[in-house]
Amino acid sequence: MSDTDQRRPNLLVKAWHLVARFVTSLPPTPPSVDDEVWVDDHLLAGERALWVQLSNQDRRHSVAVARRFVVARPAATRAEIAGAILHDVGKIECGLGTFGRVVATLVGPRTAAFRAYHDHEEIGAAMARAAGSRPATVDLIAQRGPAFAALNRSDHA
Repeated sequence: MSDTDQRRPNLLVKAWHLVARFVTSLPPTPPSVDDEVWVDDHLLAGERALWVQLSNQDRRHSVAVARRFVVARPAATRAEIAGAILHDVGKIECGLGTFGRVVATLVGPRTAAFRAYHDHEEIGAAMARAAGSRPATVDLIAQRGPAFAALNRSDHA
């Protein structure tokens, strides 16, 4: 099997994830009350202040990912669950909506907003650190630490 043949399944998985994320990003409905309560149970006050700045679509996505993360990592700590909930919080800085993010994904970090979108993990980690998050939360947002593999699988499920 050639290198191209080996990469093709990964490209298809990534493409499918992006299409699914796009379609679920269209409705502007907020998370359910049950989801809001669940999030409140896992975030510190400063973390919650960050989370509520996300769009309704991003908050719904963060809850879905975090709930899958808890299934994948049943012994996850509160700090790790907070990291799963806040994994995309750095996207606040880019100020891009759904269509802007599609363009940023396609063309790369060509503008300041597109760079912020592509660097949202490190930006989000800095935001969480400033909000008083625990090191495990910050590490997970920055795509580091022992729980990252479970978060990555949960985000791309």
